[in-house]
Amino acid sequence: MTVLADLVVGVDGGSSKTDLVLADTEGRLLAWVRGDGTRPHREGMNATTDRLAQLGRRARAVAGLPADARVTVGGFFLANVDRRAEERQAAQQLSRLGVAERTVVRNDTLAVLRAGAPDGWGVAVVSGAGINAAGVHPRGRSARFLSLGDITGDWGGGLAVARAGLGAAVRAGDGRGPATALRRALPGHFALRSVEAVALAVSEGEIPMVALHGLAPLVFAAAAGGDTVARGIVLRLGDEIVAMVTALLRRLRLLRTPTPVVLGGGTLQNGHVLLPDHIRARLAAEAPLAGPRVLDVPPVAGAADEALLTAGAPATARRRLRETIAGTGPRSTEGL
Repeated sequence: MTVLADLVVGVDGGSSKTDLVLADTEGRLLAWVRGDGTRPHREGMNATTDRLAQLGRRARAVAGLPADARVTVGGFFLANVDRRAEERQAAQQLSRLGVAERTVVRNDTLAVLRAGAPDGWGVAVVSGAGINAAGVHPRGRSARFLSLGDITGDWGGGLAVARAGLGAAVRAGDGRGPATALRRALPGHFALRSVEAVALAVSEGEIPMVALHGLAPLVFAAAAGGDTVARGIVLRLGDEIVAMVTALLRRLRLLRTPTPVVLGGGTLQNGHVLLPDHIRARLAAEAPLAGPRVLDVPPVAGAADEALLTAGAPATARRRLRETIAGTGPRSTEGL
């Protein structure tokens, strides 16, 4: 393929998967590939950045470009890169690997914000496998959470929903909790006969804990079907999201300012209405000037937009790429 414009990459690295788009500064999508999630807290930053560099090379191969094709800007929005020092470390290592002439590294929540609030400010929540949120003031000041899991008070995302659903199903069987359709709905995902068998398989290492994430859609489906226990889990997630949003609005002193609130990630962009409706109702009471909306494009669109903006691409190119991303999906997946 012959490309006359400069190349950019946009990367949305979640805890369970990473999307990378390769585009040019005219807004043409050249490749969209998907790989494993970004987990530097478990695997180390070297392994994480090496995998991102490999994903970039695969994107160039899919596009029919040479492996050393020059990339002007790389926008890397990565889960589990939560502190400024981690952003600097990731940027230094990505630069050393030559992924782009200029690299921008941010937490993945800001990809959701960029994708859903083009002016670049507001509050964004990512609820995928895990959960996080960040806020940016119109003047550029930002606020975020430490986001280290249970030890920093975090609960939410698909894995938390799945674990809560499994626990509630076990409690329903041993008499500690109310009856729930989750007892019947969950075991089949792992081709097992009971939720107790699933729990035992996890405790013995036969099923990785992260694999429980696959149960989250079943919990949402049970909630949509009217199961009281499943609904309670989904509403608890909504309450946590509202707590995050209102805390950020308060810290940034935006409670009295009309502020976009962008909701993204798999548990918010799954088509079920119970969770976003609950969030809207709670925010209407607690932060009436907040304007919540569920993101209507994959979060990688925000990472790609940041890369184009940094490269000086025109607004027409940015709109073109966003529209293309909204209407397509990854052309290559690996390692999932």
